[in-house]
Amino acid sequence: MSTETHVQAIEKMVEALLVEDPAYFLVDIRIKPTNNVKLFLDGDQGITVEKCIQINRALYKQLEESGLFPADDFSLEVSSPGLDEPLRLQRQYNKNVGRPVEVLLTDGRKVEGKMTAVTEQGIEVEEVKYKNPVSANKARKPGKNDQLVMHQFPFDAIKSTKIQITF
Repeated sequence: MSTETHVQAIEKMVEALLVEDPAYFLVDIRIKPTNNVKLFLDGDQGITVEKCIQINRALYKQLEESGLFPADDFSLEVSSPGLDEPLRLQRQYNKNVGRPVEVLLTDGRKVEGKMTAVTEQGIEVEEVKYKNPVSANKARKPGKNDQLVMHQFPFDAIKSTKIQITF
């Protein structure tokens, strides 16, 4: 059985488990050659460790019973994607409106700013162009000489979008 076939079978199992909790959704499934299954879940309001444990236990049992992996030779990890993972789904973009992001475009440009809106077609990002970039501090508010630039990026022009942590 191919990895893609395994992913599709696991995806169906996860979707069945999540049907009772529509606030949660599957982001990604990765299977390493060692049969280490990594499942990334998220929720419209985030996801708790307890919810990940609950899904892990239910899915682990289903995987054992399915015979998908011979001799139950697999491991399963269920977690949220984490801040180091790029956004993949529109639901992830929606829940992160208002947060600072770094957008890498398919043409190689990188734009940092606050994601202000999400549509079916793409996202809107507000970038601050500091008058004095040497003293620019991302945590400070724009000054009177700084310029706010609004960008609209269609999803097909975005290579990756990552949430930025500001202190």
